[in-house]
Amino acid sequence: MLQTANLSFQYKKKEPTFHFPDISLKKQENLLILGKSGVGKTTFLHLLAGLLKPISGTVAINDTLINSLSPSRLDKFRGQNIGLVFQKNHVVKSLNVFDNLQARLFFSRKSINKATIDHLLEQLDLYDVKKNNVNQLSEGQLQRLGIANAVIHNPQIILADEPTSSLDDDNCKIVIDLLINQAKQTNANLIVITHDHRVKSSFPNSISL
Repeated sequence: MLQTANLSFQYKKKEPTFHFPDISLKKQENLLILGKSGVGKTTFLHLLAGLLKPISGTVAINDTLINSLSPSRLDKFRGQNIGLVFQKNHVVKSLNVFDNLQARLFFSRKSINKATIDHLLEQLDLYDVKKNNVNQLSEGQLQRLGIANAVIHNPQIILADEPTSSLDDDNCKIVIDLLINQAKQTNANLIVITHDHRVKSSFPNSISL
């Protein structure tokens, strides 16, 4: 499902080069990647998503070498096959909750099924605010909307960058359980990158950078 080999990256010449471990995930297999600040966790996630191009090595998703795709094909592939949960929520502030998800499907070139959107909003306890503008949402609701945006198009890979770093213990567990549950429902691989060791018990597979 997802494989990497000999990945390395350097932002500028004379700066340190990041070298990353090889990973190989089967269908529906999840992975936790732990590491302190500065070890390249977010860089690794951006390489997996094709947002950065490695100086060496490969990333393969379902046998597609994403770093060999042209920029336009990579954008299309990412939009259809990868779901990203960022540290900061990326939503369209001029749209309400429901329309944000419709827009995500539109840009992923996936069919828009309003019943499917409603079902996901119910699962994430957002149905009652689906017509609310995003600036009316609480931090917890915004975080769940970020998860909804990452999974609404049924991606093959869900990548989450520090999804629990600012949460208390109860909400930490809620968010991780939501991510694992959504990945299971869409038959996706979930990769969480974090320094938060509280989530380790939720992942049978983990590596440290």
